[in-house]
Amino acid sequence: MATISVQGQDLVVEMNGLDKLWSLKSKLTIPLAHVRGATLDPGILGEPKGIRAPGTHLPGVITAGTFHQDGEKVFWAVRDAQKAVVVELADEHYTRLVVEVDDPRAVVAMVEQATSR
Repeated sequence: MATISVQGQDLVVEMNGLDKLWSLKSKLTIPLAHVRGATLDPGILGEPKGIRAPGTHLPGVITAGTFHQDGEKVFWAVRDAQKAVVVELADEHYTRLVVEVDDPRAVVAMVEQATSR
């Protein structure tokens, strides 16, 4: 699971527990100016992921790490699709972040409020 927060002018995604190991990342910091928005998407795990490099993918268990598909890089850290939040990015290393959070509705609201300033 991840914790997403707004710190100053940045969106900060911190991996918790073993998700640091599975995703091979502990923290991502993205300028809010590069965040296009966030949505809930419980069906996201059913979508093709592309090529995993590096990361972990055990279908039905965990999807974590960097996945390459159609010229895009997407960061995943999800075990429970019902708690998945998709953060769309522009001009960043990743085009999307797909992460599991404790309260997806609250995170989406926080990201949307922070990006509308």
